[in-house]
Amino acid sequence: MPTFSRSTRTNVPNLNRRTFLGASLGAGLILALEACGGTSSGGASGSGGGSGGGTIKWAWQLPTTWDPVTSSAGSDVQMLALAYDPITALDEQGNAIPWLAESWTYDKSGKQVTFKLKSGLKFSDGSPLDAEAVAKSIERGRTQDGSLIAPQLATIKKVSASGELDVVVELSEVDYQYPLLFAGKTGMVVNPAVFEKDADSLATQPAGSGPFAVTSYTQNDHATMKKNSHFFAADEIEVAAFDLYPQPDPATAVAAVQSGQFNLVRIGGAQVEQAKQAGLDVDVIESMFVSCLDVHSGMAPFDDPAAVEALKFAIDREKIKEVANFGIGDVNYQPFPPGYVGYNEDLAEVYAFDPEKARSLLADAGYDKPVPVVLTSSGFAPAAVELIQAQLNEVGFEAKIETIPGTQHTQLVYIEHSKALTYDGFAGRESPVQAFQVLFGAEGLMNPNRWSNPALEAQLKKVKETPTDAAEYPALLQEATKIAVTSYPNTFLFQTPSIVVRKGVSKLPASPSLRRFEGVTAS
Repeated sequence: MPTFSRSTRTNVPNLNRRTFLGASLGAGLILALEACGGTSSGGASGSGGGSGGGTIKWAWQLPTTWDPVTSSAGSDVQMLALAYDPITALDEQGNAIPWLAESWTYDKSGKQVTFKLKSGLKFSDGSPLDAEAVAKSIERGRTQDGSLIAPQLATIKKVSASGELDVVVELSEVDYQYPLLFAGKTGMVVNPAVFEKDADSLATQPAGSGPFAVTSYTQNDHATMKKNSHFFAADEIEVAAFDLYPQPDPATAVAAVQSGQFNLVRIGGAQVEQAKQAGLDVDVIESMFVSCLDVHSGMAPFDDPAAVEALKFAIDREKIKEVANFGIGDVNYQPFPPGYVGYNEDLAEVYAFDPEKARSLLADAGYDKPVPVVLTSSGFAPAAVELIQAQLNEVGFEAKIETIPGTQHTQLVYIEHSKALTYDGFAGRESPVQAFQVLFGAEGLMNPNRWSNPALEAQLKKVKETPTDAAEYPALLQEATKIAVTSYPNTFLFQTPSIVVRKGVSKLPASPSLRRFEGVTAS
């Protein structure tokens, strides 16, 4: 059984985080992961494993695509994890732990890391998932045209297979973030036999090794899945099928669970009391998701730093939280929750609501008339959007709301960068450096202007060159948070837990980033 020291593994320090990371994964799965070799007998043999039945009917969200490489929404990771396995996972403290890889080793230079895979791994079609397949999958994410995970893999120089189980990642610079990075979408392994033949097919037909395999998919409507008998922890999957749907209209969500249309639904804070009165089970699961305003500093009026700063002070986040989520969640001015290694205490009240200061900032900048701005919304939380509009107008903006269809939202805001101000959210990332790259990097999906701050880049270089279990790591990361929050226009509002209502489905294991279904039963 492998052991881990600094030479073999970089760890996020145990910082006594509060419950946002939740409890550990299912006990049975953890035992399987900790067993020498790490592969359950059911997964290794390809037998069904487990004796449960039933179907989970999960109304949550459909992915923008079933291809992890071109997925354009951070929250896609929840759905993609049904069909794909990442190389590593996160434990309840946010440390990287074995998943497809049973161990990893950095060399003394910090420029090479070798991931040793579990033996007997297979893709959902039964073909071997070996070191060569993993190397090709990583290489595709790094080099394919249109890859949206390529920026996170920029320090990889070469990936190769050494034998059947060892994946050798050679880096152009020291980077101790990869065991964390590979715990999410960036580390999800796609079957090379599929993408080498027809990569476009992955948009609707995933080819992974996760707990479920898609049998049919109707875009924007639903996906039908069955238990993947080749999943390495198949013995822990207690349901035979999994149906995935978009989140229902808030007005009908609770009734849809009562009627049996769905048995597991994500709801908003407004529906919590209704669900409880209906006798349904309601779980509030802490998450890394933070509601925010995405700001394009290359478009008027936010090409003026005074307008950006006025925006940050104009928002009464507590009221927005009350309206958007019925008070569930915590006001926050930065991308990480309190207790997380990247959370900077100095920023706890950095942009506390101050409408008078917002007015003064605009007046001092020479604005003697209301400043026009278009606030873009995908239709999510319209009451919150209207409140933000009113708060902006109160301090000297002239905000108008533009609602665009959800199916076009990602394209217009994050691909075409054509909107100045958008109400949205950031789903968090397994690696804090990756979170910075997505939010603030020169190629960052949620950095509409693609502006890069040299001071932040220099600080992140220090973070990447520091093992995550080193004593100086938290301070280095928190300084990066301070630089980013005070120099970029992104306006963070509040942490948003996942609220789940269920009927006939056992409680979900709480996990740091991904919703897991090992051990979950459905009647």
